Amino acid sequence: MIELRPYQLEIGRAVIDSILHGRGLTFSVEIARQGGKNELSAQLELLLLTMYFVRGGNSIKASPTFKPQTVNSMLRLKERLDEAGYRGIWKSEMGYIIRLGQARQFFFSADKSSNVVGATAHILLEIDESQDVDKEKYSKEFKPMGATTNVTTVHYGTTWDDTTLLEEVKQGNLEQEKRDGIKRHFRFDWQEIARYNPDYLNYVEQERARLGEGHPLFRTQYALQPLQGSSNSLLNAAQKNQLRGGHSRLAGPGRNKAVYVAGIDVAGGMGEGGTNPVNGFSSPRPGSRPAAAGETGGGDATVVTIGELDYTLADEVWKRPVILVREHIRRKGVSHPALHRELFTRLRNTWGCKKVVVDATGIGWGLAGFLQESLGSRVIAYQFSQKSKSTLCFELLAAVNSGCLKMYASDGSEEYSEFWHEMDKAQCAFSSNKTANFFVEPSRGHDDFLMSLALLVEAARLYEPRTATSRGASLPSF
Repeated sequence: MIELRPYQLEIGRAVIDSILHGRGLTFSVEIARQGGKNELSAQLELLLLTMYFVRGGNSIKASPTFKPQTVNSMLRLKERLDEAGYRGIWKSEMGYIIRLGQARQFFFSADKSSNVVGATAHILLEIDESQDVDKEKYSKEFKPMGATTNVTTVHYGTTWDDTTLLEEVKQGNLEQEKRDGIKRHFRFDWQEIARYNPDYLNYVEQERARLGEGHPLFRTQYALQPLQGSSNSLLNAAQKNQLRGGHSRLAGPGRNKAVYVAGIDVAGGMGEGGTNPVNGFSSPRPGSRPAAAGETGGGDATVVTIGELDYTLADEVWKRPVILVREHIRRKGVSHPALHRELFTRLRNTWGCKKVVVDATGIGWGLAGFLQESLGSRVIAYQFSQKSKSTLCFELLAAVNSGCLKMYASDGSEEYSEFWHEMDKAQCAFSSNKTANFFVEPSRGHDDFLMSLALLVEAARLYEPRTATSRGASLPSF
């Protein structure tokens, strides 16, 4: 049997005390990612099934999804039952109930479409990943399950923003703690967990180096710091300073055998400045001239950002190269066929780009198709959606925070000025489904350079250098 750590035991004892004394308390538990909340939950379930073996009663656990979260919870409990000597004694019923004697553990999905009305929790009600559970779903269908039994309830999870169910329960618990002194909220960030697990310490420190301490995922999953739900600046002063480089802008390749990649934001595409921070999609900018057939958006520019992958500056842990922005190409009001002819020459013959990621949403699909046909597999057509744009946002922030992305030094150009204008005006908004959206409000300008930069980071991420073997060693071959 896996031995619980002190912080897990503290939570477990509080929950068992509430159950045994009929207190009916509601607890909120924040434990950093991979800190052992699922193990704590499984061992609590095992203990309660044993305690109520003869007396009987139901415990209920809800997870945001049936697959994989609910399924994983059931598998973990079955493993703990077998380890405790109950193999052949416990029974599985109806695919979502585990019975030991007269005691039963129910597992439900808290997905909005799930049908769970009617079950009663006599012993314990658990809400796993509570930050991802819909408030109305919980209030209408899960909370009433313990209304007639004064059931003890536990909300587990990690923080996200200040609008989640977990945050709401947490704030209520903290208020009650002030009134009666009974501890209801438990919070253990990564530093607390690392006290008992050196391997975990090493892992999280690598994640901190990869993402940066201010990265939304690191802040929420490991530091347990909630984000603000409203829009905030995408980059703070320190991040913008981190993005500034001292290298020169180039009109063509510099050193021999350098690797170049590119990101292309297509004018009039869905990734540009008209982005709706709520749903992650865009519409053409108000007042912009509609694009003619085969032409880029009238008020916006197609921006190509070309970056050099410098492996001599690769970090020691992740071996990622530093992306040095070397060139910007900006075109307005140019037809896709004409733009394709120019970019084909610039990307293949001038720069020899190994990977090119193109915004292929909306009218960008046409240019992306032209480039794929002429340049082959090195071109990736990138479809903007709420999820894919969120991925771009997180990867861009990780590259900036880790020092793996650098803008060329000032050259007095309009491109340089516009780039930094967009970086200054760029906003970031977080949604309750753990996605992020980044944009420049249309009233404050465009975000062509911003999106092109994010697509450049994606191109660098997707590029995989060939390897050549020399004297038994595997070496990069460009």
